[in-house]
Amino acid sequence: MARKDRDHLNLLCDIGDLAALVTGSHNIETFLDSTVKLVSRHLAADVCSIYLYDETSEELVLKATVGLNPRAVGRVRMKPGEGLVGTSFEHLSPIREAHARCNPLFKYFEETDEDRFESFLSVPIQRGAQRIGVLVVQHEEADYFSERDVMALRASASQLAGAVENARLLMDLYEATGTPVETQDHAQAALKFIRGQSASEGVAHGPISFFKKSHVAFLSGNANLCSRYTVEDFHQAVNQTSRQLADLQARLSERLPESASLIFTAHFMILKDPKFIDRIVHQISEGASPPDAVRNVARHYISVFSSSSHAYIREKVSDIEDLAGRILKNLFRQGSSERQENEKGKIVVAGELYPSEILKLASEDVQGIILVKGGITSHVSILARSLKIPLVIADHPNLMDLPEETPVLLDANVGNIYVRPDKEILLQFAGHKAAGRVLPKSPPTACPITCTLDGTRIRLLANINLLSELSIAKELNAEGIGLYRTEFPFIVRPTFPSEEEQYLVYKHLFDEMAGREITIRTLDISGDKALVYSNATSGKNPDLGLRSIRFSLSNRPLFEQQLRAILRAGAEAGRLRIMFPMISSLDEFREARRIVDDCLTDLAREDLPHHPKPFIGMMVEVPSVVEIMPALGREADFFSIGTNDFIQYTLAVDRTNEKVAGYYRAYHPAVLRGLARIVRAATAAGREIAVCGEMGHEAEYIPFLLGIGIRTLSVGPQFLPAVHDRISGMRLRDAERIAEALLSEDTLAGAFSVLEAQSKLMDS
Repeated sequence: MARKDRDHLNLLCDIGDLAALVTGSHNIETFLDSTVKLVSRHLAADVCSIYLYDETSEELVLKATVGLNPRAVGRVRMKPGEGLVGTSFEHLSPIREAHARCNPLFKYFEETDEDRFESFLSVPIQRGAQRIGVLVVQHEEADYFSERDVMALRASASQLAGAVENARLLMDLYEATGTPVETQDHAQAALKFIRGQSASEGVAHGPISFFKKSHVAFLSGNANLCSRYTVEDFHQAVNQTSRQLADLQARLSERLPESASLIFTAHFMILKDPKFIDRIVHQISEGASPPDAVRNVARHYISVFSSSSHAYIREKVSDIEDLAGRILKNLFRQGSSERQENEKGKIVVAGELYPSEILKLASEDVQGIILVKGGITSHVSILARSLKIPLVIADHPNLMDLPEETPVLLDANVGNIYVRPDKEILLQFAGHKAAGRVLPKSPPTACPITCTLDGTRIRLLANINLLSELSIAKELNAEGIGLYRTEFPFIVRPTFPSEEEQYLVYKHLFDEMAGREITIRTLDISGDKALVYSNATSGKNPDLGLRSIRFSLSNRPLFEQQLRAILRAGAEAGRLRIMFPMISSLDEFREARRIVDDCLTDLAREDLPHHPKPFIGMMVEVPSVVEIMPALGREADFFSIGTNDFIQYTLAVDRTNEKVAGYYRAYHPAVLRGLARIVRAATAAGREIAVCGEMGHEAEYIPFLLGIGIRTLSVGPQFLPAVHDRISGMRLRDAERIAEALLSEDTLAGAFSVLEAQSKLMDS
């Protein structure tokens, strides 16, 4: 195959569909064998090999190969820094050699029979800072591999990293003694009605299930009737569990394209680990009942993982608990007439949930969720709304004392929870549902062009959190995407997404919104958008810590990966706009823009398709930029005001803290005057300025924003019709009068009275 004909895109697509590669393998070894064959085929390489790092011996070990002598598997070992493979691993960088044996670092292993191979290309396999191994391809032809092959192999390694990491952990698992998990008794609480806070609307009715606790109960339960189960029952339960996980994975990918479609990869790898299965079968042959054997081996793994000094290994404890619970549930279904139900149709009660855990619950078709700690991150709420899972926050710890299967009715439209609802309550909600079916709401519509009554043109764009929201944005005629929040591909994965993983997400965005303006905001992690696998935003005041652009500038390799993915995905976009969050100085903006320029230079040198000249803008969220707006206006191509953070930082109010929520007031004179100054400075510099925060869709503030000169609003897609109607029904001169009146007020009371008078006028 000619080098130019090698199809790197197909390689990425196939590697991206790792679910089939994982689920279609009989065991871990066949998974690795399938992987090297796939990569070898697409790169037309004579050799492809995977070396994994053994932390016990501190050596890289050849674990799978196509092209080398298969007898070398497990026998070829080298230290980090030894040979080309060890050097690639130690320095976490690719190595490409036209004549590998001419390199003084080359190390020959007689058992590999690699004498005839000239070209050599290796890339490290890593997840975040965790080193996993090395992926190598070789060819008989000298100088065979190109820079594009380097990029393709790096992309493959990054996409394979999660599955390969799990395979390595299980292959290196050592013997240890597990510690049983103690059971806990839960006292019943006399609960009937609880008023909570709605985080995602909807109504759900079903039995409750406690998140994670059910797995602990399975692992620590008694087995008085377990003698009836057989080893055949166990194997059937394992096969059924594997089929269920594959189905959950597939359905979740359809509902949420950004999600890590392989969130169950660790489960699959454990199921394919012969040590895991063989240990259970051995215990059964020694007289243990199948459920007890599953429990004992699961506890062993839990003990091994939880005692590790590595955090990423300790995190596998929840995977073991989850998998063992699923196997036991399926085992009980087969061996008992008293069938256990799965999570489908349940209302899950939890102390706290990470976004990735919301995804697992969604994959199991839970009816609703109750959080009992009284707080919630905005992203968990957004995920629940996108996945259409009713979610209520109830600061009521006694809910955790209810017995499993207690029936609950969840009215997440208003935040009410009915425990053991009576017939009257059930009939009432049944009537609501019936009425909804008889009188369905007509779908909202919006005009493609929005103007005030006196003809002033206002552009309406959509804020997008998830790709699944693009369809409604198009249906409601959004003129483009004014803010695509890139956090979700980061927060729903167990580690930083690679350049290629981000590229596929952003490419989907550009393809869906072809021909429309798209503004992509770079990573904006913060206190309520923390990454589980990174402690960057930890601390007493995470919102004032290493967040947003500060995190990106402090982690330049990650920042470059994101920028390269955006630039490549937007190669054919007409207007690509990149926006930096939380800029607080001209120096920060210049540094971030320089990195974009460096990425453009690198992509051009690598001859990779990319957008040649994106517009570069910034969020206005920090009060420090008010005084330097003229200088920023000379260098930034556009601005967008994030009113939520601007208010929070101007007034020193944590908007997620209920104790001080009353101090968070958008109509504070300092906030209103600050916004007016920002808009004046941007307009004087000839720069476009938009509002993408919540003030942009709040009816009482739209006249003020238009009155101070805002001509572009970017709002959640669901708000587009209402915002269009509000603007279409007002005159610009009236908006300017309202803005003048608000800006003339020195007190909160005075500003509020102006808003109140305006509201009464609107209602009349």
